[in-house]
Order: sequence, then C-alpha cells, then structure tokens
Amino acid sequence: MREFTLLFRGGDQSASPETMERRMQKWGAWINELRAGGYVKELGRPLEEGGKVVRAQAKTITDGPYAETKDIVGGFLIVQTDDLAQAAELARGCPILEIGGLVEVRPVMEMSLP
Repeated sequence: MREFTLLFRGGDQSASPETMERRMQKWGAWINELRAGGYVKELGRPLEEGGKVVRAQAKTITDGPYAETKDIVGGFLIVQTDDLAQAAELARGCPILEIGGLVEVRPVMEMSLP
C-alpha cells in the first residue's frame, strides 16, 4: 500500500447555512465511506483562509496565500491505496467536485531522515 495526499482546491464556498450543512453531511458520508474501506491513513483537516508566504533567498514574509480561488488549498486527506489510479478513483467521489472544486492527488514520497 502507498500513501497519497488528496488536496482539496477551490469550489464555490458561498452558500446559505442550510446548504453548508448539506455539504458537510456529504463530506462526512464520503469520508466515512473511505474509512469503512480502510483507505484513510490520516484524516487531515480543513485549512483556514489567509496565512503567510515565505519566499526564497531574501526569506521575505508576506500575507497570503493570494491566488485564484480555484488554486487555494482548502484542506487535505491522506489515503492509502494500491496505486495512483485507485487513489484518483477514490477522489472522484469527493463532494468538492459538485461545487466546481478539484482534488489534486499526489503520491507521498517515502523517505527516512538521518
């Protein structure tokens, strides 16, 4: 089994409280389905808006990240599957796709630190 990070990007975040509640129920159902299948390695968490960006060489710190809405990472989840294709197939059920978002599926590199 390999580990893959599912990065949740973009999506229309404007909604009524009732719509947000329905969306959260869909997220919960999807994650519970992944858990039941034994795919969830680490639950991850949603990320708050804003933050700081530290840039190379000068190591300057600025407010951010400010990117196009579709590029902002809203959260993540780490799954374990046999391969990238299976991880991508799991991502097809993500509720963020229903509101115009996307799921970036990235293999987690195996490494050991000295």
